[in-house]
Amino acid sequence: MRIENSFIPVRGVGERTERSLWRAGSTHWDEFDASLVGAKTGDRIETFIADAYTHLDDGNSRFFDDCFPSGERWRLYENFRDETCFFDIETTGLSPERDSVTTVSFYQDGETTTLVSGEDLTADALREQFADAKLVATFNGARFDVPFLETSFDVSIDVPHVDLMYPCRTLDLTGGLKQIEKDVGIDRDRPDISGRDAVRLWREYERGDQSSLDTLVSYNREDAVNLERLMETVTGRLHDRACEGLDAELV
Repeated sequence: MRIENSFIPVRGVGERTERSLWRAGSTHWDEFDASLVGAKTGDRIETFIADAYTHLDDGNSRFFDDCFPSGERWRLYENFRDETCFFDIETTGLSPERDSVTTVSFYQDGETTTLVSGEDLTADALREQFADAKLVATFNGARFDVPFLETSFDVSIDVPHVDLMYPCRTLDLTGGLKQIEKDVGIDRDRPDISGRDAVRLWREYERGDQSSLDTLVSYNREDAVNLERLMETVTGRLHDRACEGLDAELV
């Protein structure tokens, strides 16, 4: 689903009204028929469409992040696919006040980058990774990865964010990232390691075992890369669910 299929950012338009518009053939902004709704609602939709097209042309993802309901921000992905930054962090524990970030992996537009503590993991390097992103995607990142980085490095990750844990729950996909990957058929190239294993590998690296860092980085990078596959699966399923019962497909 694309942003241009969506009418729910408009005040007074909920899921029921949006589906009624879709059923009547208004499946895209260009096809909106104001006669299908009341005059005031029609005026608001037409005003929104004109304004939204300007922001879409400018690549202003923040505008849409602000006006979409939180549970529907997954709809931004199709428009900002190439500018979505998938990322995942590894740490020495669960507290940003007591523990440290060891590695951070980013995956955007087919390119993977990993920053390592003590080498190139700095506040400036983090800002550079997020600089061109129109959207960031994580799993449980709203509660963990983002606040951990912001606290540890005094940075502000002010980019529209899709935390995939929540749309997964909408689809009754529960549990951790690895379990959900299995449930949707995403295979891993290497054996799974736990958060405790990640800490152990880092401590072994600190004692001089380079191979332990290599394993940790490989694991962390796969987490970030697999987020794209999960995003594709989740947004596809949510799209299909939104279209269920409609005569016309949203494109």
